[in-house]
Amino acid sequence: MTGRMISVVGCHAEGEIGDVIIGGVLPPAGATMFDKMRTMEREHDDVRRILLSEPRGSVARHVNLLVPSTRPDCDVGAIVMEPTEYVPMSGSNTICTVTVLLETGIVPMHEPETVVTLDMPGGVVRARAACQGGKCVSVEFDNVPCFVDRLDAEIEVEGVGRIRIDVAYGGMFFAIVDANTLGFSIAPSEARELAALGEKIRLAARAQLDVVHPENPDIRGVSIVQFAGPFQGPGKVTRNTCIVAPGRSDRSPTGTGTSARLAVLRARGQIGVGEELIHSSIIGSQFHGRIVGETTVAGRPAVLPTIRGRAWITGYHHYRVDPTDPFQTGYVVADTWGATGALVQ
Repeated sequence: MTGRMISVVGCHAEGEIGDVIIGGVLPPAGATMFDKMRTMEREHDDVRRILLSEPRGSVARHVNLLVPSTRPDCDVGAIVMEPTEYVPMSGSNTICTVTVLLETGIVPMHEPETVVTLDMPGGVVRARAACQGGKCVSVEFDNVPCFVDRLDAEIEVEGVGRIRIDVAYGGMFFAIVDANTLGFSIAPSEARELAALGEKIRLAARAQLDVVHPENPDIRGVSIVQFAGPFQGPGKVTRNTCIVAPGRSDRSPTGTGTSARLAVLRARGQIGVGEELIHSSIIGSQFHGRIVGETTVAGRPAVLPTIRGRAWITGYHHYRVDPTDPFQTGYVVADTWGATGALVQ
């Protein structure tokens, strides 16, 4: 008995793992990519559990499922699976997906630049890959419109008291908190404490704030907490870390988080159209975010950001699920699975 086999290309974008499924999983049903994501979540969540939970995965991993596009103007569709949820958009996962598509030949590579258009649950994402010598050197993508939901909201956090947060949409909803005010410099040695506090803030924000995308009510609630270092000004390096549920630091600067912060900085008048935010992660890797235009989302001011970063393929894997294995869809244990040990939101 061979059991089920799933083929995956390993990849990371500036330190954040975003592996890509290339075989062994059928496309889910649905008229749109958002519908397909919901079908995946509702009927085929065993795929996420098999690949992300132990013994095959870890809390530090994301996986991306390639599916045929539902739109004629896109090259391929992609569904992002994270440790506790399915998200409409992810920057690091977009960069990984484009890199894998081009370096494996699934989408033909053209030098010096290849344009790849992705059909994603959050909307169409157009990416431009700089290519040289058969290598995808970097990827810059146009994110979906990003906007501020609220500034200086106050929430009550267990064991901390009242804190202020900005809530913004960068492809998912972020609660952005001032790291210095809470006593953090965003150093790697602070990672465990940041993860635990970030998860407390996320749960408090989800419970106390009704955050809903005005054009898609199925996108709701704060997904990630961003600890923001002081903004150093356009074109200068600014540090941050984003706490991915169930509580661990994103190793990359987070593409959607960079987009959300650009929306906040623009709302506060601290950055202009055409100016760049160089976002640094807890391990020192960087994404370059830039506002290329402005628009509105259901009447709200919004920015049109681009995010640029790099990704590297790490390996080619065939994961087997033995029918006699008592842990076919894996397991999670709280000592390694984030601050709260949860597998779903």
